[in-house]
Amino acid sequence: MVKNEIAEDLSEQETELLSRAPEVLDAQRSAGLEGLVGGLDAVIINIEWDRLLPATRELLRYTGHTCDEAFYDPAASTFILSCAGSASLILRSRNSGYNPFERFNTAPVAGTLPNTRLETLVFTTPDIREYVAIQKERGVAFLTDTPVKLRHGLFIQTLPSQFTGNSLGFVEWHGDDHRSYLPASGITEEPLLPKPPSGFQTSILVLDHAATRVRAQERNAAILEFLQLTNYHYDFAVYVKSLNSITSVARRTKDDFAMVFTSGIMPDTGDGASGPTEKFIRNYGTRVHHIAFRTERIVETVAALKDDGMEFLLDLVGSPQEGLMQIFTVPSPHTMIVTEYIQRYGDFDGFFTRSNVEKLTHATGRQ
Repeated sequence: MVKNEIAEDLSEQETELLSRAPEVLDAQRSAGLEGLVGGLDAVIINIEWDRLLPATRELLRYTGHTCDEAFYDPAASTFILSCAGSASLILRSRNSGYNPFERFNTAPVAGTLPNTRLETLVFTTPDIREYVAIQKERGVAFLTDTPVKLRHGLFIQTLPSQFTGNSLGFVEWHGDDHRSYLPASGITEEPLLPKPPSGFQTSILVLDHAATRVRAQERNAAILEFLQLTNYHYDFAVYVKSLNSITSVARRTKDDFAMVFTSGIMPDTGDGASGPTEKFIRNYGTRVHHIAFRTERIVETVAALKDDGMEFLLDLVGSPQEGLMQIFTVPSPHTMIVTEYIQRYGDFDGFFTRSNVEKLTHATGRQ
């Protein structure tokens, strides 16, 4: 998918976004924020206490990540899953205290697991205090007044977005040798969870992108808010008019983790005509719908996953000739998140293809 292929789809909403996105980047440079946010370091997934272990074992089984840290602190029990070159997966369950995401978890299906969602996307920063000071001057609110001390760094996160229900976190690491999310008050737990042996995990690589479902009328606001908090830029959108859906992509660089926003073209009318994206929000609320992992030998890997019991929402879409193949799993019973496996081939100059987006969007209606 390249930018000139979407010209026919430009709407008034798209024109506004294309106009305002560069203004956001100019404002960041003027405020002194350029270079203060790096790439994605981790995602934080909160889980019900009785599902924390099953969820962690599930991700150990079906990704290339391994458990390299586990700890307990007064706030939560936590497992850290890591993979070389990838953002980490932080799985946690609150032990007590206020849940700032609770009000975003009240939709009919989401309400069955009221503490479960991918809550926070954590980005690196070389100077967390400078970043926080500038953003506070711009009206950004954080969950803590000052950064939280980690054993090897500092961490802070924003209040959940009114548009996405997501929080953005920022971590400043001290030293290159140790990068631990263990809080200063945390207690390390041993032994670490082992990685189940399989023949397919080595083909599942880094975290490629995450996709958040947002309401049609809040699409631009959600994307612009994300740009204001990161050094990402708005790249392109794919309109699927037959399904009342827009898939929008924000990227930092071509090879970095990408943030995807999917919304309706028109707001939800409460019936089938609203399409699978708005139906998902009706059932689950605004949230991250799926996380995607770059995958090698995707045909063989998916076959092995099926043999291991993994279920999918559809068959593999795309082809090596088109430059791209993708597939969605059914939602996890423990995290409610869909996993995507994706392989790009050769010199494929793009991120998605229109035909793949349409088929994957249609498949979400089966959730």
